[in-house]
Amino acid sequence: MLARLSRGFFLLLGLSITSGTFAQDAAKTSPVLAPGSRIAIVGDSITEQKLYSKYMEAYLLACSGVPNVHVFQFGWSGEQASGFAARLENDLSVFHPTVATLCYGMNDGGYQPYNDGIGKRYQDNMQSIVDKLEKIGVKTIVVGSPGAVDNQFFRPGQMMGDKPSYVAYNDNLAHLRDIDRTLAAEKKHRFADVHAAMFDAMTKAQSTLGKEYDVCGKDGFHPGNNGQLLMAYAFLKGLGLDGNIGEIVLNPNGKSTATSGHIVVDGPVGTLEVQSARWPYCFQGDEKSSNGTRSILPFTSFNSDLNRFILKVNGLESTHATVKWGDAEKKFTREQLAAGINLAAEFSTTPFDGAFQKLLEAIEAKQAFETYMIKTIITDFRSFPKELKNDAELTKAVDVVRERLAARQQELDQMVQKKLSPIKHKIVVTPAG
Repeated sequence: MLARLSRGFFLLLGLSITSGTFAQDAAKTSPVLAPGSRIAIVGDSITEQKLYSKYMEAYLLACSGVPNVHVFQFGWSGEQASGFAARLENDLSVFHPTVATLCYGMNDGGYQPYNDGIGKRYQDNMQSIVDKLEKIGVKTIVVGSPGAVDNQFFRPGQMMGDKPSYVAYNDNLAHLRDIDRTLAAEKKHRFADVHAAMFDAMTKAQSTLGKEYDVCGKDGFHPGNNGQLLMAYAFLKGLGLDGNIGEIVLNPNGKSTATSGHIVVDGPVGTLEVQSARWPYCFQGDEKSSNGTRSILPFTSFNSDLNRFILKVNGLESTHATVKWGDAEKKFTREQLAAGINLAAEFSTTPFDGAFQKLLEAIEAKQAFETYMIKTIITDFRSFPKELKNDAELTKAVDVVRERLAARQQELDQMVQKKLSPIKHKIVVTPAG
């Protein structure tokens, strides 16, 4: 233990010290995400993949419109709910969250058919987590269900009891999901049905794209980018976000307008120059690959629920018009444009794509450090023998390590925040027919 601590000191010599560990934000939380929220994303190895947590953080910072949000991911490979209950107070002490999202159950199910003993242990451990989070002052808790296992790739050809493995284990995970839902209702916290979001989209996607299309991962339970987007969707909905990115109204014969977060500069007739501080969510990959996020979109309501960036055109005299947004263009009817089109859903490439990718890369670097910070050093502080905990010099040294790690995480967080500059983009509407 002391040898590991020494290595930690040497590794941290280059880190700058700021004003101590994180102070809890004074902003008052509410059922819908509040300004100043500090969000801990907690779970097992699926969380430690740092994919759905990355997508959540990108959305919260760039798309939600909620100011001064900070995120820290606390994923731990192989962990069950009991594991986080044991490390909760120690590990969260470096961040002081006001909000926490929980995603356990995949390992708690024991990779066997459901039985009441599994359910009782899971319920007790999740109850313990929620009680401890409340005790340390976390106001908003999203009790997330476990996800799903893949209908095609989870133990193909194997049986679990008298059922195919994927059927039996999804049944187990659905039971654990119901426990989470009940717990959230009883404790008056929020609930995220990750299981349904993944299972329903998987059924639809594999029906359309074929059996080789994985949604819950090639190993059957560690999702790729597509499945992780579904997880992010479930948690963002669980946080109560309304999905209104913004609305832009082009009035060819009058003043064009935009909602908060967007500034419109009228150009020539049919042209708008817009500066957007609030971004639409952007997707990667082709339309059939599980390695990207775009392929799963036809099978989920992500865009309609969470990513509405609406363009309306009033007073169009022609029956159709071509909308050019950035380098892409598409034709719409007069009725469609009068009712409003969702730019984020209609265009597969956007003027925000480059900036969004840079934001994701900065978040990825920050979250990678958070995993190192917690798993390599912070969590070991709780296992110090009693005689060492009473050593004033060692206590002071540990505080220095904690402060240096917190300072470096804050630096990386600021690097992420700097990626959020307003984006200027142009919308051109040309009558056609």
